[in-house]
Amino acid sequence: MENNKLFSEFPPISTQEWEAVIHEDLKGADYDKKLAWDTIEGFKIKPYYRAEDIQNLEYLNTNPDEFPYTRGFKKNNNVWDVRQDIESENILEINRLAVDAIQKGVTSLGLKVKEVKSPQDMKQLLQGVDLAKIKINFIAARSYLQILRLFIDEIKSQGIDSKQVAGSLNFDIFAYALKHGDFWGSEEVNYEETIKILEIVDAELPKFRAITVNGNIFHNAGGSIVQELAFTLSEANEYMASLTDKGVKPASIASNMVFSFATGSNYFLEIAKIRAARLLWAKIVEQYNPMCDCAYHPYIHTSSSRWNKSVFDAYVNMLRTTTEAMSSAIAGADSISVAPFDFTYKDCDDFSYRIARNQQILLKEESYLDKIADPSAGSYYIENLTNSIAQHAWELFKQIETKGGFAAVVKNGYLQSEIEKVAQQRDMDIAMRKTAILGTNQYPNLNEKMLDKITGEYSFGNKTISEGNIRILKQYRGSQAFENLRLATEKSEKAPKVFLFTFGNLAMRKARAGFATNFFAVAGYEIIDNPGFKTIEEGVSAALASKAEVIVICSSDEEYAEITIPICNALKGKVKNITLAGYPKDHIDSFKTAGVNEFIHVKTNALESLTNFQKQMGIL
Repeated sequence: MENNKLFSEFPPISTQEWEAVIHEDLKGADYDKKLAWDTIEGFKIKPYYRAEDIQNLEYLNTNPDEFPYTRGFKKNNNVWDVRQDIESENILEINRLAVDAIQKGVTSLGLKVKEVKSPQDMKQLLQGVDLAKIKINFIAARSYLQILRLFIDEIKSQGIDSKQVAGSLNFDIFAYALKHGDFWGSEEVNYEETIKILEIVDAELPKFRAITVNGNIFHNAGGSIVQELAFTLSEANEYMASLTDKGVKPASIASNMVFSFATGSNYFLEIAKIRAARLLWAKIVEQYNPMCDCAYHPYIHTSSSRWNKSVFDAYVNMLRTTTEAMSSAIAGADSISVAPFDFTYKDCDDFSYRIARNQQILLKEESYLDKIADPSAGSYYIENLTNSIAQHAWELFKQIETKGGFAAVVKNGYLQSEIEKVAQQRDMDIAMRKTAILGTNQYPNLNEKMLDKITGEYSFGNKTISEGNIRILKQYRGSQAFENLRLATEKSEKAPKVFLFTFGNLAMRKARAGFATNFFAVAGYEIIDNPGFKTIEEGVSAALASKAEVIVICSSDEEYAEITIPICNALKGKVKNITLAGYPKDHIDSFKTAGVNEFIHVKTNALESLTNFQKQMGIL
């Protein structure tokens, strides 16, 4: 039998030939502006990649569980823990939800406890949970040493072999400082507690992990993927350097860490981020010359981004968390938490916990994402993203080291400033609607009301915390500013009316009416659409009869030159605001003189403009 190559009848096409065709199709347009993507991470993404783009990546010749571990540590499958994080003020309610979650497929629990003070509290918290099978991850503000001791006592009281119990503590002295403005006690006191916890875990719970490096706080403050990765690795290295100086063995520190990342909406970049994390961590750990290969195995936990979630059209959050969970699974995360879709505005209930849990179960049971190790390996696109993220994160990591290390840049505010710069750019992209948050700053549900549905601390980040010695890293959601505009409208006695004065060219008036509808509905205004008026007089009469506060003229640029001034003359002084949909630059000054108050178009800062409208309407 002949050993012919598949599709050998198709001759290979060189990159030069592809590029020639692309440039011809572009007809002289700028290649980079039209086809390359400038990421907020600081590098460009090309429109396509080929085999030659990955030929210099050395790690491509490795298999899973081989240094530098870019491909992970799972050789025969891609199994991960389905983790559900449960939060309540009531220990018995946490236990009820935990037991229910286990019965329905969860293999790991994140227990957000305010306080566990006594053996009775711990017993109630874990009643009905098989500690030998279910991983327990404690999430609290402080008191981790006390929680750990009570947990070990409970394990012993149940007669379970503690060496079979797995899980983690969300113990992170730097995350606490960045959220609260200082260490509790002092940095030195915190390190003393860290060493005590490590000693106990090493002696009693070899499958348990004592330290969590919460990279998610950098993400949920608006940081980029590169920043999240670089700052996470820098913090982990800070633990390694400080604790080895205090006599702790490198392998003990590294093997006791959990890397907790948030996973956002950049599907392929998030896959690449986790792969790059393993690659760079191996590079860092190698310098400490650990005596155990276990030091190279970071346990990677991912949770849904909070930064990109919304109060309005909250079911869209399910779509967001689905792609986020897929990114994590494909990248080989060890455990994944999916946020319930309604956490932004209320306490989560059985239904929303169930949906969040089942998203992961479906990815396993129906999509089989747990069957293949590192399924993205060899992808020209993802391998290049992995390499780009790794390179840029490594450069930032080195910059941090030259500035004295992670603790130094936290104390002097460099870390906070760098993240805030990126967050401001991301906020501006949302304000300009370059970044769409479906249902919030683009394509809102016109009939949705949320004010009466919001309970508890919906804002996620608006809570005021007094500053201490360390500048706080604000945790927030990107949609909050637009949500606040719309909620302010709901709080007012009556939503302002927007009358669409549609006239002339059918295609243009419809397009601009659609744009204006979307624009003002974002702030919760009532929209009065019209099929199009035959005369200016007919439109003016209908506009005045509607008693709308805002009249939006919707037509073509050519017709604006003829109709705008007559419309303004008829409406000026009789309505609060005359707005024009578009920006006919040759007539702006004359239209303003005639009475046009605002021009709304694709380059409008929607947040700023709508804030001004709210002030004009007496809402803000």
